[in-house]
Amino acid sequence: MPARSAPDAFTGFRPAALTFLRSLARNNKREWFEENRERYEREVKRPLAVLVEEIDARLGDIAPEMIGHPKKSVFRIYRDVRFSKDKSPYKTNAAAWFYHRDAGHAVGTQAVHGGAGFYFQIAPNECMIAGGIWMPPGEALKTLRMAIADDPDALTSILKQPAFKRAFGKLSEEAVLKRTPRGFDPDHPAAELLRYKSFTVSRPLTEDEILSPKLPDIVAKHYATTLPLIRWLNRVLGLPPHSRR
Repeated sequence: MPARSAPDAFTGFRPAALTFLRSLARNNKREWFEENRERYEREVKRPLAVLVEEIDARLGDIAPEMIGHPKKSVFRIYRDVRFSKDKSPYKTNAAAWFYHRDAGHAVGTQAVHGGAGFYFQIAPNECMIAGGIWMPPGEALKTLRMAIADDPDALTSILKQPAFKRAFGKLSEEAVLKRTPRGFDPDHPAAELLRYKSFTVSRPLTEDEILSPKLPDIVAKHYATTLPLIRWLNRVLGLPPHSRR
């Protein structure tokens, strides 16, 4: 992996980061954004890049196969409005994706599944961390369901771990079929899990945590808790764990 320049130390987002995102939600226009671009760069984009660097360093010990890059990991602020009735040009959150190094940073595409990974988001009243794989394309989803059907305990044992349940509760139910998918027995012991179209968990972050210089440690600790789920998903999809970078 090519060397990167040393980042500044992360000292926590400032309240001005959330203030900027609130203002952007009220003034979601190109003219306003260009007039306030320097605020975005200073309060949101640069601190997020430094945060990604620091979390990446911690992942080197926790999960060497997972990486964060200050450019590739950070989602663009620009919305894709081609197929949306809402033509607001900017997202009102800032987010980053930590991905398996063998999969690349692709996420949410139809051509490749991109593997399971970790997510971070800062937004007014919606600061959060998450992990898993969201809406994988058909072949990847089929592979995951076949693995669940063949050995349900491998996944359910992870979801039942006390530390995991305390931190994340259960899998997100934002994308679940009403019936068992075609090709699987409706009476299968894992029928409930087979109905999932995404395999993700999340937990909110408080404003105090977002503003804290300890945020990289807080995030890394929760990522370590969800790592068994991430590694199970990635193993099934042919992305093994690594012992070192």
